[in-house]
Amino acid sequence: MLNHPSRPTRLLNSLLLLVFLWNWAACTSGDGRNIWQRPKSSPITKDQLFLQDTFPPGFLWGSGTSAFQTEGAWNQDGKGISIWDHFTHSSVSDRFQRETGDVASDSYNCWEDDVEALGYLAVRSYSFSLSWPRLFPDGNATGEPNAAAVDHYSRLIEKLLEKKIEPIVTLYHWDLPQVFQDQYGGWKNDTLVEHFEQYAAFCFHTFGSRVKYWLTMHNPYLVAVQGYGTGVHAPGEIGGLYSSLTVAHNLIRAHAKAWQTYNTHFRPTQKGKVSIVLGSHWVEPHRGKSTAATVALCQQSIEAVLGWFAEPIFGNGDYPVSLKTKHAALMPTFTPEEKLWVQRTADFFALSFGPDNIRLGQNLVHNGQRITPDLQSLLGWIKLEYGNPRVLVAEGGWFSDASVGREDTVAIYLMKSFINQVLKAIKFDGVQVFGYSAWSLVDGFEWNYGYGIRRGLFYIDFNQPNRTRIPKTTAQYYKQIVTDNGFPSNETSIEVKAHFPCKFHWGVADSTLQVRFHPFSPQFSDSHVYSWNLTGDGSLRPIPGVKLNTRPAQCTDYLAIRSHLRLFASTGASHYRFALNWSLILPEGGRSSVNTEALRYYRCVLTELKKLNLQPMVIMYYPSHRAPYLGLPGPLHASGGWMSYSTVEAFQEYAALCYQELGTWVQNWITINEPNRIIDIYSNVTERHQAAHNLLLAHAKAWRLHEREYFAEQRALVSLALHADWAKPGNPFLESHTVAAERFLLFELGRFLDPLLGTRNEKKKGKGKYPHEMRVYLEERARVYGLPKSPLPRFTNNERQELKGALSFIALNHFTTRLVSPNPHTQDTLQKKPAPDHDCLTLLDPTWPSSSQGQAVVPWGLRKMLKWVNQRYGRTLPIIVTASGIDDQASVEDNLRQYYLRSYLQEALKAYHVDGVNLQGFYMWKLQDRHAPEFGLFTSTQDQSKAKASVALYREIIAHSGSYNNSSTQPCRFTEQQEKCPTCKWMFKNKPMVVFGGCLLITSAMLAALVVFVVINKRNQRHHTGMKKRRGNQRRRNKAPANYLCPAVR
Repeated sequence: MLNHPSRPTRLLNSLLLLVFLWNWAACTSGDGRNIWQRPKSSPITKDQLFLQDTFPPGFLWGSGTSAFQTEGAWNQDGKGISIWDHFTHSSVSDRFQRETGDVASDSYNCWEDDVEALGYLAVRSYSFSLSWPRLFPDGNATGEPNAAAVDHYSRLIEKLLEKKIEPIVTLYHWDLPQVFQDQYGGWKNDTLVEHFEQYAAFCFHTFGSRVKYWLTMHNPYLVAVQGYGTGVHAPGEIGGLYSSLTVAHNLIRAHAKAWQTYNTHFRPTQKGKVSIVLGSHWVEPHRGKSTAATVALCQQSIEAVLGWFAEPIFGNGDYPVSLKTKHAALMPTFTPEEKLWVQRTADFFALSFGPDNIRLGQNLVHNGQRITPDLQSLLGWIKLEYGNPRVLVAEGGWFSDASVGREDTVAIYLMKSFINQVLKAIKFDGVQVFGYSAWSLVDGFEWNYGYGIRRGLFYIDFNQPNRTRIPKTTAQYYKQIVTDNGFPSNETSIEVKAHFPCKFHWGVADSTLQVRFHPFSPQFSDSHVYSWNLTGDGSLRPIPGVKLNTRPAQCTDYLAIRSHLRLFASTGASHYRFALNWSLILPEGGRSSVNTEALRYYRCVLTELKKLNLQPMVIMYYPSHRAPYLGLPGPLHASGGWMSYSTVEAFQEYAALCYQELGTWVQNWITINEPNRIIDIYSNVTERHQAAHNLLLAHAKAWRLHEREYFAEQRALVSLALHADWAKPGNPFLESHTVAAERFLLFELGRFLDPLLGTRNEKKKGKGKYPHEMRVYLEERARVYGLPKSPLPRFTNNERQELKGALSFIALNHFTTRLVSPNPHTQDTLQKKPAPDHDCLTLLDPTWPSSSQGQAVVPWGLRKMLKWVNQRYGRTLPIIVTASGIDDQASVEDNLRQYYLRSYLQEALKAYHVDGVNLQGFYMWKLQDRHAPEFGLFTSTQDQSKAKASVALYREIIAHSGSYNNSSTQPCRFTEQQEKCPTCKWMFKNKPMVVFGGCLLITSAMLAALVVFVVINKRNQRHHTGMKKRRGNQRRRNKAPANYLCPAVR
């Protein structure tokens, strides 16, 4: 046992205490509460987006375990009984179903396998705990230690150092010798403070020359609350708040004693560092509104867990004021001397952030607060509250259900999220995090959850005696992160500065266009003549018997059309996609009853667009998921809807009417919008396949009709639009997930495109058939389920011929990306709703920014989707993104939509220029909100429309043909003139030469004119001089005397 401080030392401590008290009186609390008062970032600022960057050089990557959870060998080689051995063996706990840690992961015997697992991960550190009852079966560290235990830990440390793995050793991870619980009542008794100091001194002395990082204890909050307050953990005492406060007080004092012992006796020679692992949750104020009151509540919530232990050690040496106020007389107190030697007893901040604290945090929320797994904010709080200490995330991770086994897909994304939050805390907030330990290395005994949940990176089958370590997919992912030292930049972060082609469709997409006969201008349609006060009542009344001739109603009478189209034109877009209302035009489903007024309204819309030099893309059938008719005319729905072939024939008849009445003004038709979504309403698998079958036939008939009877005159392009979200394998390390993602795409897109286009590999013979992979899968599935045949219908030879090539362009509605995994078919999933046809599950990556409606913003997914379609179907047909957008609750400054627009179009540019995709259009969804701000480019309140900020951005992008920050000359100026005039086209292409030649020509002409001017001027001057001379001579002759000549006289 080490000697306590001498009298001179105590005198020095007293002097230091006076200084401390003076400083403490002058100090204010930490600045942690400022973390909630910072402006809330939108989900698209750099500190909210996933950060593609690497950690600082030398970052301490690691993994960890605890002794009781993994060692097993509970009574091997002289080990003593721990409180957890007793707790799991006794009737004190009836919630474990007699599960124990007797063997657990058997790390005591399989420790070399653990080291090998660390080598697989390529980590630089290993955090493990020493078993106090294994080293000292009777707990007394002043006696002889268990030699077998000392040898075991020495071998482990030596092996780690040999592998260049830094040991991070925890002295106490909850396995107190049972003898101390029996003798003293455990941590309720302050006698354990001295015993722990002695135990720590032994460990420092025995292993300290080889250990540079020490952790005195792990998450004392859970020991105090779960072990002695609620009894959920060992020793299972339900002592309530008073016991928890007492135990916490003794744990803090025990830690401080151990640190002081190391600092005084071992640090000079061993030069290591000592800390304590503290756990916490994170809390956000009600609805994210940071007022003084809500921030104070959040601060109190964190102080009640993390601050309870951190404030005495990292702060002022005493408990937070909020705790002392709340618990008053129940709260233990530190003596002035204790405050002095408790304060600053940690060389770095060691943090535990996992499910245990987050679960318990739910009990501490009030007034609408939310518990969130926001590790970045918690690290920022620690920096502000405790003066920017160096931080080790000593426990980071989540859990999976035991049934998940090795394919722990969800855990991958939680790991990705936690580690990226640490990276952002370093890069954006300046937090000094120097290491991260993924918890835990191997599956083990998970305390009160037994073996029902798993947290290991390596899977262990606890029914097998050899306890083989098998890497889970999280181990593969963590290995990749460690190897890359984070998340290095990839190709998606490289910007392309280029343009889309000049005939590119810049569009805005809407759903079914509402037919608004009112407001209506009666100026030329009312035959009456009116007069004021005709009847003496002061009102305007028609004059009886007087009528005027009127003209028929004109398009200008529909006041809503012009205002609506002016709104669209202000976006700068060239194309407007809208849908007709089939049930309005043909209420009975057939041409026996045609709503000519509705047709005239649509015709007016089209003629007004033409006047504005804008192009329409018109959808014939826009399915609605709303009852009762799903956008179909009532009689057709009543007769079976898309389950009936009669609807196919009715659609062909309807398409003929559209071509006949509106085809003059329409160059781009969509027959059916998102048939792959309308089939989702059918609960029966066979019905879904039959509905998809008939929808395809209806489109093909409409396409063939146009080709046969209208194309020669109208020259329009006809397609159908598919909902086309990208599918990414949920688990990149599992082939089954890759197969599932491909199957998802085939059922979503291939089901409709393959019969029309075939594939590049199958050539012509593949057209008119469903995807081969889809047919094989459904046949095998039918066999497994004992069905007589596949539910997939077959096309007749005539239908196949009708389908082949019945597509003028590929229209895709793309919004987001989904993570896809195969349906596991567990008992739970079988009891839920029937599985979709593709038999896949979808989930979201929590690191993707998302909208208020949960739509993930994944720009690169658009490029992946376009590339997949291009590779499968070739680039002969153009591809047009006929709808793409995101909901944004902002009424004006829609920053999320602006980010969406910039980033998605940047990926579209890459698809066009880098991947060679024949992309010819992009339509933004949609023009205007109806009520609250959502997808619209314009808000609409009280019949007043107001442009959001994204409108100006879209205009700028359109003006530069796709690049919002490209200052180069607009490439598509004078495009129409170029097409009409080949010479103009050549001149436009060779502008520099033309300009230079023009300048040279003008200069030459000016020089020639100057020469001519000079020559003429000189000639005029000579002529003028000659004239003057002649006039002078004449004058002189006129002034001379007259001479008369007479004939001679003879």
